[in-house]
Amino acid sequence: MSATVLHRPGDSPVHRLPPEVKVVCAFAAVLCVVATPRAAFWAFGLHLLVLLAVWAVVRVPPGWYARRALIEVPFVLLAFVLPFTGGGPRTDVLGVSVSVDGALAGWNILAKGTLGVLVSLTLAATTHPRDLVAGLQRLRAPRLLTTIASLMLRYAEVIAAEARRMRTARVCRGHDPRFLWQAAATARGIGVLFLRSYERGERVHLAMLARGWTGALPVPPSPGAGPRRWLAGLTPALLAALVCGTALWTT
Repeated sequence: MSATVLHRPGDSPVHRLPPEVKVVCAFAAVLCVVATPRAAFWAFGLHLLVLLAVWAVVRVPPGWYARRALIEVPFVLLAFVLPFTGGGPRTDVLGVSVSVDGALAGWNILAKGTLGVLVSLTLAATTHPRDLVAGLQRLRAPRLLTTIASLMLRYAEVIAAEARRMRTARVCRGHDPRFLWQAAATARGIGVLFLRSYERGERVHLAMLARGWTGALPVPPSPGAGPRRWLAGLTPALLAALVCGTALWTT
């Protein structure tokens, strides 16, 4: 899978924002969603409206987000199970006894998890992975973190291509991954892929040292984000903070 599979190139105002502004906005928005009381149902609706407004500016079809949000299906299933397995007071809903605490906990997971995933997808759709790493560097993120992320993005496609070549070689030799009794061959292939990746990493590291690698990636030049761009970029986060604060005050 390509490192840019979640990126949707475009020329919207959100696409043109500096990556560090978008990273801060997404992080702050997720914090506001998490801090919103679970019983303030109206607040989550307002959070979603703010996100829909951003999508209208970005001009990415909602279906694109919906297909990629399926990654949270296991948590959705957990959220639907909690009302039936939770303890505490119970009530009847359509003739079925459900736990009040379990239902609130399930709603909490579903609402906050879904909004968090959608915010993350919006950030990924409007920012190239390479720009995300550059934004983290400008925000003074730990150097080790940005180095690992940069190398991972650079070599993820190389490792994926190596895995495809190994699979093609196994199929040419009669391997059929649909058969359960051939799972051992697949497991051995994963082990070989790990060893090849480790050896490739060693060679790449030695080559980097030979070229003067000092352990720090250069920070790409940037004109910087002025106060106006920061204010425009953080507007969704400020609205989310206003909704969260109102919910905390009234709940």
